[in-house]
Amino acid sequence: MTISADTADNHDARATGTAAFSKFMTVLQLIADAASPLGIAQLAALSGYPRPTVYRIVGALIAEGLVVDSLRGSTFELGPRLITLASRSWERSDLRVAAIDALQTLRDITQETVHLAVRSGSEMVFIEKLESPHAVRMASRIGTRVTLYSSSVGKAYLAALDTGTRTALLRGVALERLTPNTIVEPAVLAAELETTRERGHAEDREENEAQIFCYGCAIPDPDGRPVACISVSIPLFRRSATPQETYIAPLRDACRAVAERLTPMSRGGV
Repeated sequence: MTISADTADNHDARATGTAAFSKFMTVLQLIADAASPLGIAQLAALSGYPRPTVYRIVGALIAEGLVVDSLRGSTFELGPRLITLASRSWERSDLRVAAIDALQTLRDITQETVHLAVRSGSEMVFIEKLESPHAVRMASRIGTRVTLYSSSVGKAYLAALDTGTRTALLRGVALERLTPNTIVEPAVLAAELETTRERGHAEDREENEAQIFCYGCAIPDPDGRPVACISVSIPLFRRSATPQETYIAPLRDACRAVAERLTPMSRGGV
């Protein structure tokens, strides 16, 4: 097959544009994920891009209102335009509309923090959080990313996949020990996911964060594929002696309720 010069030029332009956009998104994601505002030197070190490149990217992001100078000076944080875009997207999200009532009911029944999470690459990201009314609460926030293999939402998601898809998704994921309880042996994780599939819910037994026990369950689409997961997170000292009645049954009810609401939405209904 012969490729014309114009076609080759267009292809090169698209490739260059994609690479540039990827760099912009990498820097933006680093700013978004940082626990505290980052400066140019830190962004360059974390991204692996030269400082002049990072200067240009940050300058363009500031010009578009996606990033602003932080109050600390010489560091950067997310800008109002990005927050507005995210807010509008979330307000119109079918998943949020379908889930919010069930999440509120689950939080009120369990009196513990509940999260709604979706997969983002090789991680899960919290897209909604309802706080426990108790004084001791989770330190997580909307946008927090957790691993597939150590979190209850991640394990619930993996367990709901067919074996081939699950294997492909975990390929290349390093199983790092986050706490003494984190599962880092592939064979042990595989057995854990089969157990999770059989019992219908996942457990994070201080595997992602010390002193925190979480139960997770997947929300399936009409074809049975996981679209999101819900978790209940409990400080270990407050965990009920009857978890099936206190957390697991209400959690599974919440996931079923969301799945039922999502079905007519996927078919164009209300």
